[in-house]
Amino acid sequence: MDKSFPRELRLLTPEHFKNVFADPVRSASPHITILAKNNSLGHTRLGLAVPKKAIKLAVGRNRVKRLIRESFRTRHHDFPNVDIVVIAKSGIANLENAEIDALLEKLWRKLCRRCNG
Repeated sequence: MDKSFPRELRLLTPEHFKNVFADPVRSASPHITILAKNNSLGHTRLGLAVPKKAIKLAVGRNRVKRLIRESFRTRHHDFPNVDIVVIAKSGIANLENAEIDALLEKLWRKLCRRCNG
């Protein structure tokens, strides 16, 4: 099974993001919100929104984005065909890497349940 993260698995344009923000399925915690909307592409795509307002330093934003991409990359084969936008909120930079991974795992499961049924 290929666990890479090629360009086809990314939301690239503002139109892709706007489509997800219009009537999405939500999965949220105090630190992360995940929005998803069905697509007809045959695979899942990921978009990230990690604002400076939530995480001041670039090193923190890059760490969070790296952890989200890694979590998605290893699990995207289990997801339905949806476009996903992950929005980071204030306080996520204070969590350890393992805590962020566990939180994402829980939110991915919740999202899959909501999208499938």
